[in-house]
Amino acid sequence: MKTSLLKVLICTGLAVSALSGLAQPNKVMMVGATPTAVPFNFLDTKTNSLQGAMVDITSALGKELGFTAEVLPTPFNALIPSLQTKKIDMISSAFAITPQRAEVVDFSDVLFTYGEELVVNAKDNTEYKNTSDLKGKVVGVQTGTVTVEPMKSVAGIKELKMYDTMPDMIRDVAIGRIDVAVGDGPVMLYNIENSGAKGVRVPKTYQKQIQIRIAIAVRKGDKELLANVNRGIAKIKANGTLDAILKKWKII
Repeated sequence: MKTSLLKVLICTGLAVSALSGLAQPNKVMMVGATPTAVPFNFLDTKTNSLQGAMVDITSALGKELGFTAEVLPTPFNALIPSLQTKKIDMISSAFAITPQRAEVVDFSDVLFTYGEELVVNAKDNTEYKNTSDLKGKVVGVQTGTVTVEPMKSVAGIKELKMYDTMPDMIRDVAIGRIDVAVGDGPVMLYNIENSGAKGVRVPKTYQKQIQIRIAIAVRKGDKELLANVNRGIAKIKANGTLDAILKKWKII
């Protein structure tokens, strides 16, 4: 009897340890997210809080893993430094997996994948099919996003202009300052649909060239937290929660 009880206690202790403290009631995890990446993360001025698909995903993971997420608005370029200096515990944003980022953070399993979109002036009747059609064009991309390097490698682009925000790029396409804006597909489409942007169009003939894979990022070497996040991701995929969130925000 004593031996059986001891085995139960040992197993219970190991299980609690494996959760890395996440199952503790009211455990708070500091989560970094950019406030300008609709529909993934954005500042709701009515509630003065961050909303969006990645915020919902983080909350869903919290329910599965037993933590409360405190989502901190963090500029894109400050996400990795904030993680490394332990100001935040994880990054849950429109933060795509790249080889360069994987050298300094550890990525979870992929949450979802999408491609880039082009936005051009409504008077531009070019049938864009791939990046070779950008030859001779002034192209805008958002600083720090995964579209930057692929666009740098496109031969024949007249000029590549860097922007801090997606709305600024779309505005400059509409008024003719640049010919094409290239960016994350869901962000582009959501901005156009919900901002009432006029004078632009999304070429339906364009075939996406870039695979953008979104995941949670944790500090390099934090294997316990990473394992738990992956466990939570598997659960929200299996029970349909992830798909419901992506459909809510029109990502799928």
